[in-house]
Amino acid sequence: MVLHLVRIIFLLVVLAVTISFAFQHDVIGRGSIYATLYILIPAALAFAVVMIDMLWKRKRLATLSGVFFGLLAGLVIAIMLSLIVDKVVEILPGPDPADRPAEIQIPHDAKAAQVAAIQKKYDNEMTAWRTFVAHERMVQLIKLLMGAAAVFLCVTFVLQTKDVFRFVIPYVEFAKESKGPRPMLLDTSVIIDGRIADIVDTRVLESDLVVPRFILAELQAIADSEDKLRRNRGRRGLDILNRLQSSDKVDIQILDLQIPDVEQARDVDAKLVALAKHLGGRIATNDYNLNKIAQLRGVTVVNINDLANAMKPIVLPGENMSVKIIKPGEESGQGVGYLDDGTMIVAEQGRDFIGREITIIVTSVLQTSAGRMIFGKLDADKSFTKRDRKV
Repeated sequence: MVLHLVRIIFLLVVLAVTISFAFQHDVIGRGSIYATLYILIPAALAFAVVMIDMLWKRKRLATLSGVFFGLLAGLVIAIMLSLIVDKVVEILPGPDPADRPAEIQIPHDAKAAQVAAIQKKYDNEMTAWRTFVAHERMVQLIKLLMGAAAVFLCVTFVLQTKDVFRFVIPYVEFAKESKGPRPMLLDTSVIIDGRIADIVDTRVLESDLVVPRFILAELQAIADSEDKLRRNRGRRGLDILNRLQSSDKVDIQILDLQIPDVEQARDVDAKLVALAKHLGGRIATNDYNLNKIAQLRGVTVVNINDLANAMKPIVLPGENMSVKIIKPGEESGQGVGYLDDGTMIVAEQGRDFIGREITIIVTSVLQTSAGRMIFGKLDADKSFTKRDRKV
């Protein structure tokens, strides 16, 4: 609402200023069409600026400040180049400065020879003036082209390197001493897993999601695999990326940087760790090996499996819980069942209750990155009661 109000005020201010200038005598004196265009053209440009602002919804401060800094640096370089060109023009030989010759004044009693001499002098002066004007225009053209090239190169250089050279003001990004949102780099495994999209929908993530170009290339290679299972996993990963890009709850970007440490890494995992270390970000993954490598390199890792396990209900030893035994365990007399979230339940004396629901008393809980296992023993009274009720 505030943004709409600001835009309306901007349009009204532009319109008021142009109308005030349009009703001046020198503008009105040129005709009504000129005065109308004098009002409409600035108003149309202001409206175009507002439309661009409304359509460009996701503005990044780094991008805007990068463009501003690029323009500023480009203009400074353009002024310096202009001064250099002026100095070079002064040193190099060129046409002498000349003024436009006045109209020919031929006396009435002038003879033919005098007329020819006057005409020749005028022609020579006109030629000198035209040569000087052409030379000045060429110099101005060179200045404009060099200035435009300097601004363009500065803007493109800043936009391409704003994520690499973080010490350049004004898009400097100092190291954060306090814990706060940092970019989160997505691994191939966590994209294919898909739970990251559900986490994003909960709005619990404040970090920007980053997908490096080499991760996207690996995902595309999996999607193009001849193996049907791998191909389906790759396509699922691409669908998850499309879902994340269309979400308004998080910003996600495909990052393509040429960083020596990243380029020298041997495999994708090493590249991801090197990039995360360079950006000061975190890695979201389900890969156990990548988890260990990143921790050795001092890179923070968010393991989606650990996050999922942390969200599971806590079960304490001594509590009762119901479980359906579906298969025998590895040890004698053991029965194995699963909760709805995939947690494995190992029940002592549960082998005889395969296919039935029993009640166990929890004895211990084993938590690992691969999942959680609950061990318990049969609660004979409640289990037999349930079995008899079914019979």
